[in-house]
Amino acid sequence: MLVRHGETAWSLGRRHTSYTDLELTTDGERQARAVGGLLGGRRFVRVLSSPRRRALRTAELAGLAVTATDPDLAEWNYGEYEGVTTAEIHADRPAWNLWTDGCPGGESPAEVGERLDRVLARVAPLLERGDVALVGHGHALRVLGARWVGLPPAAGGLLRLDTATVSLLGHEHGRRVIGRWNQPAPPPADPAPELSARH
Repeated sequence: MLVRHGETAWSLGRRHTSYTDLELTTDGERQARAVGGLLGGRRFVRVLSSPRRRALRTAELAGLAVTATDPDLAEWNYGEYEGVTTAEIHADRPAWNLWTDGCPGGESPAEVGERLDRVLARVAPLLERGDVALVGHGHALRVLGARWVGLPPAAGGLLRLDTATVSLLGHEHGRRVIGRWNQPAPPPADPAPELSARH
């Protein structure tokens, strides 16, 4: 199971965020708590998280007990594009595409794919004992989903992944499949309207 962290100020502003260690917003914390409802009491033999605070806090609020942090689950390193939006990058480089070009001073798609392949290799033997949860970031988890089904890292660009969502990777007839993708937690129920006092 893949869990993307809740909202941060930079994810809300669509700023590329990799090594900048941001906290969740108030809404992000609410989203992370709601993710717990999607887990349905499921038990995991291992819960691995990116070392970034936004991922660890999401796991905590969702009720996941992290058993280890894994630097290979960190977000795509955006290098010189850290904190910059795609629109701002396109002002100087109109044809730029993260999924094919990577980032100057950061990682290429192939480099991100290699480290997510390492995560999958470490997780594979654990799956014989039960489910594993991976808590991380939008672009890195999209690459992981693509690599799970044997597609190149660039195919992650076809897998939209919103904040505070759950995705399920599994098997069907001996093949790796994506069972569920980008499932949001339901919004909290509105409180019952208060009855006005009659005078």
